[in-house]
Amino acid sequence: MRKNSIAGLPRSTPAWVSAANSGLLAAPARADAVGEDARAHSADSIVVIGASLGGTRALTYLLSALPGHFPLPLVIVLHRAVDGDATLRQFLHSHSTLPVLEAEDKMPVAAGHAYLAPANYHLLVENVEFSLSTEAPVGFARPSIDVLFESASAAYGSKTLGVLLTGASADGAWGAAKIRERGGTVVVQDPETAECPIMPRAAIAADAASSILPLEAIPGILAELSQRKY
Repeated sequence: MRKNSIAGLPRSTPAWVSAANSGLLAAPARADAVGEDARAHSADSIVVIGASLGGTRALTYLLSALPGHFPLPLVIVLHRAVDGDATLRQFLHSHSTLPVLEAEDKMPVAAGHAYLAPANYHLLVENVEFSLSTEAPVGFARPSIDVLFESASAAYGSKTLGVLLTGASADGAWGAAKIRERGGTVVVQDPETAECPIMPRAAIAADAASSILPLEAIPGILAELSQRKY
């Protein structure tokens, strides 16, 4: 397993990062890998999604409401327990209009697929493939939403679309700000509709939100943006 340096990410917790990562979710089973020819179906844009407490329900809704022809890759970090039930990937797949895979090191990023970060690994995007890292937790989290968001924005620039959902920590606010800084778009779940509002409120406080929407409106805006801007 390749271990990547996570240079440029905050090694100490910023003031707006909470250590509360309660309610973590179960780890997924290993998914079947995408074939090497997936590189031929890579996209020049990407959607990255972060969630924590309440994220399973939010993701289930989002994945089930997206159109089956959604043209971009979706990459998901969901905080969950390391030693838990290994059915999360299958559960999300069973409710998704897109195939849901567990990301693996050097796996190509293919359009029209959803990828889930494996438990206890940082997930990074490097050009058209994934990279996994066992470096120290960032903001008390591994996988870290900040790590995914920062690496994706470095690779895709203004073609990065970030989504930050319900959660019990501020992981993702710094990474969302990096997406905005590099010209990308960030959709934040309205805290009033979130099972736990800490994560979306942190992103809003960091001035990282392009749009603040109730969960029910997010699939529609993702479909619209994927066709219009991306």
